Amino acid sequence: MRFTVDRIEGALAVCEDSEGTMINIDLKKLPPDVKSGDVMAFRDGRFTKDIAATSERRAEISALQKKLLGKSTD
Repeated sequence: MRFTVDRIEGALAVCEDSEGTMINIDLKKLPPDVKSGDVMAFRDGRFTKDIAATSERRAEISALQKKLLGKSTD
């Protein structure tokens, strides 16, 4: 299962699962460098960063921002 980190609130990461449900995950269970927008995979009882999915998601968001704003977001 995959989760996207929406935001960090104190000791919790507020995440959206692959079905759109929001859940809170204790930061102690996530990699120490986790940040908003990261895609996390849950396998074998562990959370790991899905680097490829995170990069793809960030590129899609950047392209959408450029299209909506009609300018570069760099």
